[in-house]
Amino acid sequence: MGYKVVVVGATGNVGREMLNILAEREFPVDEIVALASRKSLGTEVSFGDKTLKTLDLATFDFAGWDMALFAVGSEATKEFAPIAAKAGCVVIDNSSLYRYDADVPLIVPEVNPDAIMGYSNKNIIANPNCSTAQMVVALKPLHDRAKIKRVVVSTYQSVSGSGKAAIDELWNQTKGMYVPGQEVEPTVYPKQIAFNVIPHIDVFMDSGDTKEEWKMVAETKKIIDTSIKVTATCVRVPVFVGHSESINIEFEEFLDEDEARDILRESPGILVIDKRENGGYVTPVECVGDFATFVSRIRQDVTIENGLNLWCVSDNLRKGAALNAVQIAELLGRRVLKKG
Repeated sequence: MGYKVVVVGATGNVGREMLNILAEREFPVDEIVALASRKSLGTEVSFGDKTLKTLDLATFDFAGWDMALFAVGSEATKEFAPIAAKAGCVVIDNSSLYRYDADVPLIVPEVNPDAIMGYSNKNIIANPNCSTAQMVVALKPLHDRAKIKRVVVSTYQSVSGSGKAAIDELWNQTKGMYVPGQEVEPTVYPKQIAFNVIPHIDVFMDSGDTKEEWKMVAETKKIIDTSIKVTATCVRVPVFVGHSESINIEFEEFLDEDEARDILRESPGILVIDKRENGGYVTPVECVGDFATFVSRIRQDVTIENGLNLWCVSDNLRKGAALNAVQIAELLGRRVLKKG
């Protein structure tokens, strides 16, 4: 016996990827439905070798459905997630709405699977921010060994994190640089993204941090350990898919780079590609379509006591969003619902 699954926001980048991954991983589905806003009603989306026509989120009855994977913005989630949860359908939410709610578990299955039991408070589980998800997968096994005091992270985030319009903007701006008369002014981003980098993701806060930077701090503390100090600088780069991160870690005790490499090689969800030669590391282009979080450039930081540097890359539409949501669904099935 399998599960009755709802995918909300099925016509967006993340919603489509959720459907792809559910099929790829052969999630035990008895019945599946794709929901979208009224303007996308009837749009066809793929689920394995099947084609689904989207139904109207506003009129859908969630009663009798096991779980709903939400891939819509916070406003729509705020309206419809409580309706689904009240109907007995467990919500796995990809928006930022519930991540900082003390009664809602924020889950990365490789990192804090036991927190899943907190789902029953509101019948809702939160999926972390894409940049946080890949980082905590790399940090947690190292923290278990040597306890992390402080993390300094700089991100290099792809435009797919901003949706299809951002992908189009990068593509059209890049073409426009070479074709006189076809130049494209920025509309998604505040500055040109083609051949440029923009140190600004989400809105600015009073502290001078952007909300994306604040999310990485707050979510790392909630998922791993409230005592970890985190400082982040988040940058948008002209890459279509795949987020990269340069991570500097300070531990409470010494951790040798070779031991760190061995720990990461044995850790779930991680692939270590770390050869000190030309091309002996992973870039965003190579991670696209893969489930893993890749770690490279592991080395001692001799400028601080007990320091390490590493490079972390992952497909943000997969591990950063859709894959993590499906892994939460798998965990929910194994630990709680036990049908598949």
